[in-house]
Amino acid sequence: MREELLNSILSELNGSTADIEASAVLSTDGLMMASMLPAGMDEDRVGAMSAAMLSLGDRTSRELARGELEQVLVKGAKGYVLMTYAGRDSVLTALCKPNSRLGLIFLDVKRAADAISKVI
Repeated sequence: MREELLNSILSELNGSTADIEASAVLSTDGLMMASMLPAGMDEDRVGAMSAAMLSLGDRTSRELARGELEQVLVKGAKGYVLMTYAGRDSVLTALCKPNSRLGLIFLDVKRAADAISKVI
């Protein structure tokens, strides 16, 4: 039942804008809880990398006195990867197109993360 609720939230997030191509919810340890990733994308790798990046971002934010981490954004030539906490023990990762309107995506991802935190 929890996985169905998480998949519903991810489906709504992916459908909220054409700029979000894929998304996933994972534990802070990198274990996949639910995903809507493209075929052929390794869920285990996505989970491990997302957890590692968020952990590093968390430490960097603390060490450089920037306050509590809100999100990690990675920009590549083919788009963005946005990671944010969804509660204390889970991470929401979204894969976005290169010309995405980030302001709207930040808002949609924050709403989804809040919904996920209530489910978990």
